[in-house]
Amino acid sequence: MRHTTLHAALGLTVLVALVVSGIAPYDRATWWLEVSPVLIAAPLLLATYRRFPLTDLLYLLIAMHALVLILGGAHTYARVPAGFWVQELLDLSRNPYDKLGHFLQGFVPALIAREILLRGRFVASGKMLAFLALCVAMTISAVYELIEWWVALLASGGAVDFLGTQGDPWDTQADMAWALLGASAGLLALSRLQDRQIAALQREQMQGGS
Repeated sequence: MRHTTLHAALGLTVLVALVVSGIAPYDRATWWLEVSPVLIAAPLLLATYRRFPLTDLLYLLIAMHALVLILGGAHTYARVPAGFWVQELLDLSRNPYDKLGHFLQGFVPALIAREILLRGRFVASGKMLAFLALCVAMTISAVYELIEWWVALLASGGAVDFLGTQGDPWDTQADMAWALLGASAGLLALSRLQDRQIAALQREQMQGGS
């Protein structure tokens, strides 16, 4: 019951944020593009909830990542107010909110990949598990950058808000670097906690099946 309540609260929070952000976003097309990962992930999480529930850690991180995407979709990443505050505080040349998104784009997928690989017994815990999880996260980051490129080609100048480069010619490389940093940080900081939650989840499943 405790887990169900937590998961329901996280799902409701994301749903409310999604609805509110979609009422009057800065740019409707950009909003759809930015929140599309949430719209894709939510049905998958619901469909696999009973058959392959994730750890509380992952549900919390996924919800946090979803909220970052939703806020970016509502304002566009280059115009998120919190990003302007950080820009002024650190005397930066651009709104850095998109870098938070790319940091989480590495942080969260790396831990999702790690949990699936470990629980599916595709690979044992150790250096190879961390390496493969890192590779999955970086593949997602690279594919996202390709999608941005394709959207830019299709929309010509209309994809400026979605790309969010803010005049930086090295924005793509920086985005992937932040994803790499996020994936590495997530694996280093949370692998042990994830292992403990996986073990607890497996015990609960065994007790529930007995």
